[in-house]
Amino acid sequence: MKCSSCDRDAVIFTPYSGRYLCERHFTGFLERRVRSEFKRQADIPRGSKIAVAVSGGKDSVTAMYLTYEIMAPRRVEVEAISVDEGTPGYRDEAIKKAVENSKRLGIEHHVVKYKDAFGITTAEIALTVEDKSPCSYCGVMRRWLLNTTAKRIGADFMVTGLNLDDTAQSILMNFTKGDVERLARLGPHSKVQSGLVPRLQPLRLIPEREVYLYASIRGFTFHESRCPDAGRAVRNEYRAIINGLEDRHPGTRHAIVNSYDAIKPLLEQRFRPAELNRCERCGEPTPGRLCMTCRMLDELKRNREN
Repeated sequence: MKCSSCDRDAVIFTPYSGRYLCERHFTGFLERRVRSEFKRQADIPRGSKIAVAVSGGKDSVTAMYLTYEIMAPRRVEVEAISVDEGTPGYRDEAIKKAVENSKRLGIEHHVVKYKDAFGITTAEIALTVEDKSPCSYCGVMRRWLLNTTAKRIGADFMVTGLNLDDTAQSILMNFTKGDVERLARLGPHSKVQSGLVPRLQPLRLIPEREVYLYASIRGFTFHESRCPDAGRAVRNEYRAIINGLEDRHPGTRHAIVNSYDAIKPLLEQRFRPAELNRCERCGEPTPGRLCMTCRMLDELKRNREN
């Protein structure tokens, strides 16, 4: 098929828009949406610093390149942060890709490890909680490390590589769990809370397969293996549901995210941000005495001792 905008051969059909696109028009189409998201999500002044959370996969690598290409000309400093959870044969290979791409861009890259920060790795957590998925622990601890590292390097914003599929899944998961209050706190964050680096999600309207194609066209190198614990994640069920709906009804993912965006201001009015204290142990923001990470570490310690 030919591109809907020129006579070149198309590389993709976007069913939600009904358009066939060649390489040039596809990359331009994606980049315009990412630029638009940056403008919509935050006013980023010159002299700011953005930390990009880079796992080494296609989404985070693409987010790093586009953040740098869009922001560096505006005199915004960009640095990368990778979290090493300690999953042998997986994260070490992914971080190699993150390092490789950071060097290619010439930006500073910080690697922070679970073992150094918490004294435990994801592999050890998986053995400690055999009857549960380690993903819930891993997600909380990763966010703690990203936030503390972003603050340490003086970042004003943090970019993550969440794509459209990830965003739609998160929305549906919280709806079906009845966790409406958490829905109000989903990123991107327009309100800055003390101690928390606001997160930006410039790929949130880009389907996963489009990110993959874009990264491939641009020649980015990225890690493609899945985390060995990913099969135990509840998110897989929601991914299957949304993928099925999208196949039968193109545009479902966009509809879910657009509907959420329409009601988010009402959710934020109803569920205002909790007043945050400082964790008595680590000093990170928390509505209680101890932050979730410290509470989880206590739980893991009890499990290992029993």
